[in-house]
Amino acid sequence: MKSPLLAFFLAIFPGFGHLYLGYKIRGLLYPISFFGTLLLSFSFGIFVDEQPFFFCLFIAGVIWVINGLDMILTLIIRGNQSKQVSTQDHPNEQITQLNQAAFLKNERVTTILLSFIPGAGQFYLGLAQRGLTIVAAFFGIIAMVLFIGMVVTPEFIIFLFALPIIWIYSMFDAIQLLNKKQAGDELLDRTLFDDFEYYRKEGKKSKLLATILAIFPGAGHMYLGLQRRGLQLMAGFLLSVYILDVLNLGLFLFLIPIIWFYSFFDALQLANRAEDEEIEDIPIISYLANHQKWLGMALIALGVFYMFEAILLPELAEYIFETFGVYLYDYYYQYFQMTIVCLLLIGGGMKLLAGSKKDKKEDK
Repeated sequence: MKSPLLAFFLAIFPGFGHLYLGYKIRGLLYPISFFGTLLLSFSFGIFVDEQPFFFCLFIAGVIWVINGLDMILTLIIRGNQSKQVSTQDHPNEQITQLNQAAFLKNERVTTILLSFIPGAGQFYLGLAQRGLTIVAAFFGIIAMVLFIGMVVTPEFIIFLFALPIIWIYSMFDAIQLLNKKQAGDELLDRTLFDDFEYYRKEGKKSKLLATILAIFPGAGHMYLGLQRRGLQLMAGFLLSVYILDVLNLGLFLFLIPIIWFYSFFDALQLANRAEDEEIEDIPIISYLANHQKWLGMALIALGVFYMFEAILLPELAEYIFETFGVYLYDYYYQYFQMTIVCLLLIGGGMKLLAGSKKDKKEDK
């Protein structure tokens, strides 16, 4: 049996998913048209002009979108057909546990695939008002921002960064609603604004507002009442940005999006749990709460370091340059900062190795 998830991810490359499912005509038509249009656009860009290049590039993007939508519809139709066939195999019997499991799996896969289109997962679950709110918010922001950006000021296009937040929230919301449905809970077709009003009247925290605040790491947690967890995430994010900028450590810039995505999805999970249970404020790193002495020593060391850099180093560098003709700043910026970073990394690695050996001895 062909995996619908594998077919969906293969469809990232036009035609590959259709070939995997056995649709040879579409499996050949999509890649030929897509990659042929791309090749034509690059040929125009190199030899002719920019306008045909962008036009052909736009056509290639349209083909890619049509390929993705076609794959989603194909998987939905195949899932419904397989469900009908399994029901026809037992016309005089109730659906067996095997068929029920297959139905739940098909429903989950279909919802996940549709959730890639904002609001489509909610429509599939029968929540028309909720899906319509998400669709209106997503495409309404696109239309408004593009209109104002073209008519008034191009800088307004920066608000398109809100689209990934709505898209991620729509996917997460559809999957959470599916989990509730398959757990036997009744789904209420409320819009996002009805949710906000409902939680306000009930004295609960709004999941929508928590999601909006979670755009800034830690803010969503603080809104949910998780002060220690939110403070650690906010401090970790800002401190990472500051340290990487001051020490010019471009190699570790990948840590910033990791912290952001972890904080955002953690806030979504906790906001969803807050609907049904009381959540506990568990800090991310409980070690700091039990060892405040080390945190205090680190802050003192950081203060001494900046006092040395801002006050002592300029005077000392000038004196050494006048006396010995050596410009101390060159050695400081080339070797000193990187040496500190290397020592911290080596010390952290040795600490982790010592901890793992200790754990192994305790297990034995």
